[in-house]
Amino acid sequence: MTRRIFSALAALFLCISTAFSQEIANTRRAPVVSPEITPSGVTFRIRAEYATNVTLSGSWAMGAIQMKRGSDLVWSVTVPELDPDLYYYTFNVDGTSVCDPANSSMQRDGASYRSIFIVDGEYSKDFKEASVKGNVSSVWYDSPTIGARRRMMVYTPAEYESNPKAKYPVLYLLHGGGGDEEAWSSMGRATQIIDNLIESGRAVPMIVVMPNGNANQVSAPVNNVPGSKSVTLPHEVSSDLYVTSLIKDIIPYVEKHYRAIPKRSARAISGLSMGGGHTIRTNYLFPGYFDYICPQSTGSHPHNQKNTAYAFDEQTLDGYLEGIKKAGYKLFWLGCGNADPWFNEAVDFDKLLDAHGMDHTFYVTGGGHEWKNWRHYLDTFAPLLFR
Repeated sequence: MTRRIFSALAALFLCISTAFSQEIANTRRAPVVSPEITPSGVTFRIRAEYATNVTLSGSWAMGAIQMKRGSDLVWSVTVPELDPDLYYYTFNVDGTSVCDPANSSMQRDGASYRSIFIVDGEYSKDFKEASVKGNVSSVWYDSPTIGARRRMMVYTPAEYESNPKAKYPVLYLLHGGGGDEEAWSSMGRATQIIDNLIESGRAVPMIVVMPNGNANQVSAPVNNVPGSKSVTLPHEVSSDLYVTSLIKDIIPYVEKHYRAIPKRSARAISGLSMGGGHTIRTNYLFPGYFDYICPQSTGSHPHNQKNTAYAFDEQTLDGYLEGIKKAGYKLFWLGCGNADPWFNEAVDFDKLLDAHGMDHTFYVTGGGHEWKNWRHYLDTFAPLLFR
């Protein structure tokens, strides 16, 4: 009996030992590397042991790319060499979109999150982290114009804390439709771009203010801030409410709470898409506040006012442009991709500025209405500011 018990215990111990060894082996299995960037291409991998179909979708591709499962239960695919740039991607595992669990670098677009990676090169060098980094703060300010306490992101250069007597010019950087106050720092790589430009001496040290351009929000909806302000006005009117708050609430707050130079020569404004419309509209209604005006992917009419009851006629437009011309400015820089839905509007705007004798730059690239262009535009015009 004793011998049988001993044998049974030995067998049980062997089972436990084997299972434990297997568990250790599983936990020690090689980590998944994804994405793996090589001179010949980029390899994506995801461990999905029970999946039956996995695809890859990326900003460089027109459609989903089929992945294959290996004997290690890791799905993978290699795409050909990509040009230097920042790219985003997601996996689709049996119908469910997921980010890459092996890649901690992500961006947020509205309520959606996507994995990102950067292919090194001259074009993308300013999208990566600089050696010397500034700070980005989440700032709550009162907006009597809108009637709410609202949130914006404020970048200060690395030297801001160590050089307490210095004052700085300010770039007001506006997001597009569907975005919020975090869009430029999340998708636009604005802080990395400005850090790199300042560190290399290509741009003047500056403060960058990134407000929320949706007058019916107090902050990005993903923050789930209670008591969100609800503006019960048509969007066309709330747009003017926002640009008015920019002049009457945001700029005074920044110039009071930061060491900002309180002069028009130290103020720049730029925005993409809807933010480009806000950029133009702000200067129509308040000419003379900014010496540097840099709209992106827009035309002479703000996006959300054209063909509405709030649209203005050409005579009014002429008056707006003459107002900007009379007030004066140092730089008027318009950027747009030749495949952008707003390209024809931008071309017309370029011609209109010429007709009014307004010195400006019309910067045309390939590509469409996309962050690929808007990151590049910021990288291009920021060195021109405050010179």
